[in-house]
Amino acid sequence: MTATRVSAPPAAFNFAQHLFALNASRSKKAAFIDDRGTLTYGDLAERARRVAAALLAAGVRREERVLLLMHDSCDWPVCFLGAMYAGVVPVAVNTLLTADDIAYTLQHSRAQSALVSDALLPLLREAMAQGRHEVKGIVVSHPSAALPGDAQSLATFIANARPLAEPAATGPDDIGFWLYSSGSTGRPKGAVHTHGNPYWTAELYGAQILGLTESDICFSAAKLFFAYGLGNALSFPLSAGATVLLMAERPTPEATFKRWRGEVGGVKPTVFFGAPTGFAGMLASPALPAKADVQLRMCSSAGEALPAELGERFRDHFGCDIIDGIGSTEMLHVYLSNLPGRVRYGTTGWPVPGYEIELRGDDGRNVADGETGDLYVKGPSAALMYWANRDKSRETFQGAWTKSGDKYVRNEDGSYTYGGRSDDMLKVSGIYVSPFEVESTLMQHAAVLEAAVIGVPDDEGLTKTKAFVVLKAGAQASDAELKAFVKERLAPYKYPRSIEFITELPKTATGKIQRFKLRDLQSKH
Repeated sequence: MTATRVSAPPAAFNFAQHLFALNASRSKKAAFIDDRGTLTYGDLAERARRVAAALLAAGVRREERVLLLMHDSCDWPVCFLGAMYAGVVPVAVNTLLTADDIAYTLQHSRAQSALVSDALLPLLREAMAQGRHEVKGIVVSHPSAALPGDAQSLATFIANARPLAEPAATGPDDIGFWLYSSGSTGRPKGAVHTHGNPYWTAELYGAQILGLTESDICFSAAKLFFAYGLGNALSFPLSAGATVLLMAERPTPEATFKRWRGEVGGVKPTVFFGAPTGFAGMLASPALPAKADVQLRMCSSAGEALPAELGERFRDHFGCDIIDGIGSTEMLHVYLSNLPGRVRYGTTGWPVPGYEIELRGDDGRNVADGETGDLYVKGPSAALMYWANRDKSRETFQGAWTKSGDKYVRNEDGSYTYGGRSDDMLKVSGIYVSPFEVESTLMQHAAVLEAAVIGVPDDEGLTKTKAFVVLKAGAQASDAELKAFVKERLAPYKYPRSIEFITELPKTATGKIQRFKLRDLQSKH
């Protein structure tokens, strides 16, 4: 594709104010629709500026952190953008974390205040009871009962606050917000992002790849606290003047279909953002809507590589492509992607204009096309660092380049094929085997819903592949049948030497398979 040159943000730049200015002429248009109602662009700007004033009046100072522990609702962008407008740093937190992880995040970020959904207040209280860090105040979105003295409703918090007239005098390199990694192999890491980073992702991917317009209605299964969801449901649509449909509940197939059919909010999404696990569950659901019942023009997928079979089945049913890509918390959003009108299922597509990709071997040198290498990415949306974690920061952020932790192969047409996580690649009989390739092949079988592959040592200490398989409801398949199925489609050495049928795969909150838990399970056998 031919990229349009994107101008850098000016030296004086506040991302919240940038969005408010872009949509000043759309004050009456719906910006967000949640389970409670509609928030217009005008009300979004006005309420966010009240939050900004109230935070400063409460003694939160510029660059100090506030915890944002909320389910997706209209109050989420109000609080997030309000904090950024004031130069305060919102720390968006995964609502599925344990109280212990919340306690760690409070201590690690030294958050001065907490902005929390009513349903999550008990979780926050449990975390605070550990006594690692005290916050100065708690602000609760839509409380269902009277609050104790150390907490107040968001409505009360901003009731007497006059909207802050001017944004904090920030620049594109000033710290704007934090996002924590999913923490699948240890404590979450706090990725520090700037005011300029969401601008770049919105311009390079949201505008140039997705081509969002003000007529779009966007709906993301990934929640706003994820880097993926933040772009899908805030940075990108608000940069285009579009409308966003928010959902507080879990993105089950049934809940998703209700929104697709326009049964919540009275609108039907035109662009949906999901992940491979979710798409697989939806296609397997008996409640899958007909093409005529939805208005989807495009879907996006990230989080894990999309198996070709899933993308093709979805397109065949809905007449709508899934634009698969890869991004990360560290890079804020997608930097390698398929393109509308140019989708090559089974690959992650081509570099997003504005980003550079290198595949490096164990010696640090670039590998040739067709060879597997570690993916490094260079682009303007990289996080500054992991807060208070120098070793991990140096390992990941290497000068202008960010080490993704993913293995990839570059194809002759310049597209890239996923080869698994760097720490998940298996060496079988001296040859690298990609777990994802085996998993994707297994999922082509009509009986298989999901699959995950790990390496296990045999009696001689040599690595062999083992597959954990989840079958579709009511379906049956034997291990011999699935082994033969893979052998017919891949090189013989790649087939799983053993298969274990389980009811559910362990996953992170983002839907990524936690293979380390499968390895732990295997070690107990």
